[in-house]
Amino acid sequence: MTANFDAQESAFIQHITKELTEDELKSFLMIYQNKRRDSLLILITTILGFVGFAGIQRFLTDKIGMGLLYFFTGGLCMIGTIVDLVNYKSLTFEYNQQAAYDTLQTVALYKR
Repeated sequence: MTANFDAQESAFIQHITKELTEDELKSFLMIYQNKRRDSLLILITTILGFVGFAGIQRFLTDKIGMGLLYFFTGGLCMIGTIVDLVNYKSLTFEYNQQAAYDTLQTVALYKR
């Protein structure tokens, strides 16, 4: 079911989808897998911030304002980029949580 999810994300997905039917769960997983971000992608784009493309990881996690701020300030003079490098997994998990809730609402709308 959740082959490419880490343990924390897998537990979260199982928790929020426990009341879905099998068809709803299939729909949820199909939509969610297209919306979610892989932590490796966030890590790579954060590392790109050190060579002049700061903020891409923020754009990918739908934090447009922070992405623009990072882009125009060089990752807040590299300090923000270093912080994101340390916290890339939590950035990814927070984005994926929101994507899961959004997907759950979409599946609930189709159920009606």
